[in-house]
Amino acid sequence: MNITELFGSNVFNDEVMKNSLPKEVYKSLRKTIDEGKPLDASIASAVANAMKDWAVSKGATHYTHWFQPLTNLTAEKHDSFIESSGDKVIMQLTGKSLIVGEPDASSFPSGGTRTTSSARGYTAWDPTSPVFVKEGTLYIPAVFVSYTGETLDKKAPLLKSMTALDTQTKRLLRLFGISCRKVFTTVGPEQEYFIIDEEEYLKRKDLILTGRTLFGAPPSRGQELDDHYFGALKTRISDFMRDLDETLWKYGIFAKTKHNEVAPAQHELAPVFTTSNVAVDDNQLTMELMRKIAQKHRLVCLLHEKPFEGVNGSGKHNNWSLSTDDGLNLLDPGENPENNQLFMLVLACVISAVDKYQGILRACVASAGNDHRLGANEAPPAIISVYLGDQLGAIVDSIVLGRQYVPKKAVPGSIGVPESPIFPIDTTDRNRTSPFAFTGNKFEFRMLGSMASVADPNIVLNTIAAEAFSEAVNALSDAKDFSKACKSYTEKLLKEHHRIIFNYNGYGPDWEPEAERRGLLNNKNTADAVPEFFKRENIDVFVRQGVYTEKEVIARANIQLETYVKVINVEALTMAEMAKQDIYPCVNGYIAEVCSVVGAKRAISDRAVCNYDVLLIEQLSRMNDAMMEAVKKLERDLSEMPAGEEASAQKMAHVIVPDMDEVRRLADGMEKLCSADYWPYPTYTDLLYSVK
Repeated sequence: MNITELFGSNVFNDEVMKNSLPKEVYKSLRKTIDEGKPLDASIASAVANAMKDWAVSKGATHYTHWFQPLTNLTAEKHDSFIESSGDKVIMQLTGKSLIVGEPDASSFPSGGTRTTSSARGYTAWDPTSPVFVKEGTLYIPAVFVSYTGETLDKKAPLLKSMTALDTQTKRLLRLFGISCRKVFTTVGPEQEYFIIDEEEYLKRKDLILTGRTLFGAPPSRGQELDDHYFGALKTRISDFMRDLDETLWKYGIFAKTKHNEVAPAQHELAPVFTTSNVAVDDNQLTMELMRKIAQKHRLVCLLHEKPFEGVNGSGKHNNWSLSTDDGLNLLDPGENPENNQLFMLVLACVISAVDKYQGILRACVASAGNDHRLGANEAPPAIISVYLGDQLGAIVDSIVLGRQYVPKKAVPGSIGVPESPIFPIDTTDRNRTSPFAFTGNKFEFRMLGSMASVADPNIVLNTIAAEAFSEAVNALSDAKDFSKACKSYTEKLLKEHHRIIFNYNGYGPDWEPEAERRGLLNNKNTADAVPEFFKRENIDVFVRQGVYTEKEVIARANIQLETYVKVINVEALTMAEMAKQDIYPCVNGYIAEVCSVVGAKRAISDRAVCNYDVLLIEQLSRMNDAMMEAVKKLERDLSEMPAGEEASAQKMAHVIVPDMDEVRRLADGMEKLCSADYWPYPTYTDLLYSVK
């Protein structure tokens, strides 16, 4: 296998464009991609024809506008290339068909902005994201908008947020005498996931319907030995990963790192960073291909944030950086960050943005699945804070506290033997408990759930950073002594927003009360987090930066709450069904067998009856009855839901979820007591350790 030839072979990439397009058409399209210039509609036909010819040569017969509705999934409607030509057909893709499509807008979540009687919607080509061929179809990345202009997807507002950040950052750079064609954010989303055996998966109704185990006692051996992390890959896992890598490379996705994660059966894939909208498309395609390729190997890829209680959940670490088209990384501190005015101002602006808009930064990653993950097992807590590390933390502290900064000298590392290489020690450690950590030349936003679209957090990050840069420009543009004013403004931001900086253990018992004292938010579940989007100051920042209209902000928040309610409802109904149809009768069956054993022993001799048998019967009978009472309460509470998304979400979070916890507590307790021959489902041991 020649990887250099394999990589990007299914993508209409720059090399293919250069070879298949007329020179002037190619130059015009590159200006749109590289500089953000408006697409010249007159070149659409030439581009469409070249794409069609290339796609047909790759075996394609159809094309689709591939878009991302408000479901965290992708959507596609396939049309064939064939057009009538007398008694024959020809293969054709027109410029208009390339640029715009027309799916039904009323059947996707819209938060009330669209109804069945207002069904028309449009998809429009995103020329900045590569077109590719998959399974006989030409995939054209697109945005999705309604007939009246509302955005109904995640791509359009992401592109708007990138434009806002580009505009405001270039304004900021001009104050420093720096000009560039384009400023863009780059993202490298690490993806965690579980792989289990398909045969075991198909025996679990909860995994099939909800993506997570609603029942399951902890196995005798979990992750406490730390033997799975970075361990040798099992044969079937290695085969799956090799197949996945090769497939991703065909689509031009820079899959770089793969390894076992901390929990049994958990793994991670990390790509090389790329432009935000391309990274979002790549991650959506990666998740789809993970599932499909796992099936080829008789495996199942679980992307739920917490498929197994008691072990690490799965996240998606969002590595966010900010660069110019000529290679200047605005988050690179350089050798002496304390003297780098541009870096310190950019840093202060980002810190201020995270503090001011911590509510929506937490809300944008809120989901029913992520609620189970945050706060333990290497997932950050629900409190937003910024980790700067030793060097930057000391610089900021010196500014805030008014003391002199003493640079920390670099210390070479060695294990102390002559043969050992000397290695540089970084100026900062890693903090796995921090939700927003500076990691050398970028920020790592660690709160994303593994199923989440990468678009949502990057829309928020880009928007709030653009707002902070805009405020900085407004404050500094008329300064007579710019250097002095810049230093003063940077110090002002750092002092005003110092509360958001926390360089210590986010799992420590003192952090929650300390965060409360600082006035930081601690919205632990989706129902409490999402209403932050309804606050006037949070709506206004999106409107000012041209990312969302007020109507679009509210619609998305309503969809998020509605989705949360639906997910919990499905889980609760599934749990009740499993408890009544499977667990309750199976436990009763085991109780009956133990009773028959007791009867047989008594027939031989009263003294032969073991007290354990009697106690087991009593305990299981009591717990099984208690479980059914808990199920009745769960079903009763489900039947009495209030009207409205916010009220329903609150009841789900604070009544239904605790109801479900009680049902699970009793069922998991009985699993530990019941014979394995009677228990109706594969156990955690079966699920986590069956793949060899």
